[in-house]
Parts: sequence; structure tokens; C-alpha cells
Amino acid sequence: QVQLVESGGGLVQAGGSLRLSCTDSERTFSNNAMGWFRQAPGKEREFVAGISWNGGLTVYADSVKGRFTISRDNARGTVFLQMGSLKPEDTALYRCAADQYYRASVGPGDFYYYGPGVQVIVSS
Repeated sequence: QVQLVESGGGLVQAGGSLRLSCTDSERTFSNNAMGWFRQAPGKEREFVAGISWNGGLTVYADSVKGRFTISRDNARGTVFLQMGSLKPEDTALYRCAADQYYRASVGPGDFYYYGPGVQVIVSS
């Protein structure tokens, strides 16, 4: 059974930092691209960042480029999202995602499985 579990969310002041983690406890996606999406109330789900299966490729939404960093540790079955210089508009439910196929590339449209999400609130 696919199981992605996020952690690390919370309340932070604008300008602060948070690190989100996503655990793939069964190591199901060690050979698959992983990513992060977010959804704010009343808005559509938005791609945030993606990383290829071996960490060699990363892609970011323009809105977070230079502030967020995605990384992965396949030995631990974990994907991270380091978020810095946080803004109130980063407030959202953040969900980890996984590609259902192996592929060398990574892109916003490649993701199929999603975790339940973790809330991030950035106060001004």
C-alpha cells in the first residue's frame, strides 16, 4: 500500500524557515521522481518543487525559486523541502507526491500519488 507521510509543518513568522519531510516507509519510490505541491484555501493545487529519482535533477515553481530547496535521501526513503524567506502567501497545505513510473526526468505533470499533507502557516 502506497504510504507517503509528511511532517514538519507549523506556524512561522514571515522571513522564517521550515523544513518539511516526507517519508516513504516502504521505499516504494526510491526509483521514482518525488515532489511537493501546495494548496491554499480557495485556490487550486500548485506545483512547488520536484526531484528526479537520483536527485540529479530538480525543478521549482517560479514563486519559490531561490527560497526553497528540495532534496532526497533514498537510503532513508525521505524527501525534504527546505523553505526559507517564507512569505504569508506561502501559507497552504503542503503535500508530498510521487511519480508512479520510473523516468529520468521530472516535471509538474508526472505525479500520481499524494500524501495527506501538512499545514504551513506564515504570519505577517
